Amino acid sequence: MDFLRLVLVFLHILGAAAIVGGWLAAFKTPTVSQWQWIGALTQLITGLLLVGLAEMGDGDVNNVKIGVKLIIALIVAVAAFIARRKIKNNQDVSKGLAHAVGGMALINIAVAVFWV
Repeated sequence: MDFLRLVLVFLHILGAAAIVGGWLAAFKTPTVSQWQWIGALTQLITGLLLVGLAEMGDGDVNNVKIGVKLIIALIVAVAAFIARRKIKNNQDVSKGLAHAVGGMALINIAVAVFWV
């Protein structure tokens, strides 16, 4: 079970890196890349699985913190989905939408680190 948790944490961090890294790489000409969309889905799925593992074990889960992180992760995923759909339909992605994906992901990382 510990190995599975470590793999999920690894994938969770990779998802965050894909979102924030893509955001920083395209900061001057904001857009949402395919990797940011994949990272958002990875973050959402691995986060839910990590909470499930913690609930199954003897880990103490802060449900308020998890709820806040879930809401932020859903915002990131929905914003990334909308942006990717716009790109697919040859429409421009607004700066606000592109920055929402990266900025909210960064806020979610800060919540994970600083909310003890």
